[in-house]
Amino acid sequence: MKILIVNKFYYNRGGDCTCTINLEHMLHANGYETAVYAMDYPENIETPFSKYFAKEVSFSGGIKNKLAAATRIFGGAGVKTSFAKILNEFKPDIVHFNNIHSYLSPVIVKMAKDFGAKTIWTMHDYKLVCPSYSCLLNGKSCELCIGGDKKNVLKTRCMKNSLSASLLAYLETLKWSTDKLEKYTDVYVCPSKFMADKMAQGGFDKNKIKVVCNFIPDTMINNITVNTGRKSYYAYVGRLSQEKGVTTLIKVASQLPYTFKIAGDGPLAAELKEQYEDCKNIEFLGRLNSSQVADLLSNAKFSVMPSECYENNPMGVIESLCFGTPVIGAKIGGIPELLEPSNGMLFRSGDESSLNRAIDTMWSLEYDYQQISKDSIERFNSKVYLNKVLETYK
Repeated sequence: MKILIVNKFYYNRGGDCTCTINLEHMLHANGYETAVYAMDYPENIETPFSKYFAKEVSFSGGIKNKLAAATRIFGGAGVKTSFAKILNEFKPDIVHFNNIHSYLSPVIVKMAKDFGAKTIWTMHDYKLVCPSYSCLLNGKSCELCIGGDKKNVLKTRCMKNSLSASLLAYLETLKWSTDKLEKYTDVYVCPSKFMADKMAQGGFDKNKIKVVCNFIPDTMINNITVNTGRKSYYAYVGRLSQEKGVTTLIKVASQLPYTFKIAGDGPLAAELKEQYEDCKNIEFLGRLNSSQVADLLSNAKFSVMPSECYENNPMGVIESLCFGTPVIGAKIGGIPELLEPSNGMLFRSGDESSLNRAIDTMWSLEYDYQQISKDSIERFNSKVYLNKVLETYK
C-alpha cells in the first residue's frame, strides 16, 4: 500500500502539522511506502519529496502575493501542476489529507479521487462547517454557519474582522460546497466525537465520518518517566491567545496562593507579562522545546486546559495524561471526552468561579500518577491509532 500524506506545512508549526508528521513517521515505521506533499516553505523538514511541493504563497506583502494566495484557494497558483506530478510519479493507493485549506486547496482532493486513489481527510479544525475555521464570534462560540447560511460570515465579518477576508472565505464555501466535497472524499477522520457531531450537523454524511483519536508517537512514549514525587506547582502549555482561555486562567491564578507556570507564546504574551509582572506566584516561561515541556509537565501536580473555543482533540491534554499528570479541562469541545474523575476534572468554560474551585480542589487531591500514565499510553499509543486508521483505508 502506497500512502501519500498531505498537509499545507511540513514542520512542527502547530497541532495539525505535528499530527501529520507523526502519522507519516508511524506509517513508514510500520512498513508502508509513504510520500509527503505540502507547500514549499523555508522551515519545512528536509525530504526528497520537496521537489514536488507547491510553490509558496503568502497572504501578507504586496498585492501580487495576496492575489496569488487568493488564486491558490480556488486551485490556482501552480498547485494542480505540482500535485499532478506527485500523483503520476508516486502513484498512491491512499491519499491522506490533513489541513489543506488556504495554502493548498481542496482541488487536490478532487484530483486524488479522479486519479483513482482512496481519499481520507482528517479534520484538524472546523473549516468545512465554519468559513472562518474557529466557530468563534467576538470571542464566543458561534454556530451560525453550521448547517446554516454561510453568508453569515459576511454579515459578521468574523474572518479576521475583515470584509475582504470574509468575502474570500464565503466564495471559498461556494466553490468547495458540502456536496462537492462529499463526492471527492471517501472518509472524514474526526479526532473527537464532538467534531464528528459538528460535521454531521453541517450536512456531511454520517456514514463517511469516523472518530479516531490523536496519538502519542513511540519516540515520546519510550522516553516517558513518571514522577511520583510532584513539585508544588501547576502548569499551562499552549498558545497565549484569547480563545485559549489564558486571560481567565491567569486572572484566577493571581488570586490563588499556588505557584503557576505558564509556557508558550502568542499575541497576548507581552500584555499578560506586563499586567502580572508583580504577581510572584506566576512564572512566564516563554516557548519551550519538547524536552523542556516534558520536564515541566512530568513534575507538575496538574495542568490546565482552560479553552473558550471548540477544542477538537487537544494534544496538550493527551500529552499531559501520558506523563501521568492529571488535567483540569474546560467543559467545551472535545476536552470532556478525554477526562474522567481518575485523571482530572472539568469546569465551566470561561467561568472564573468554577475554575477557581477546580484549581483549589485539585491542589489538595491525590492522584495515582503511574496509573494515569499507564491507562493513557494504552489509550493513545500509535498501535491503537494505526489499527483504526487502517480500517479507514480499506
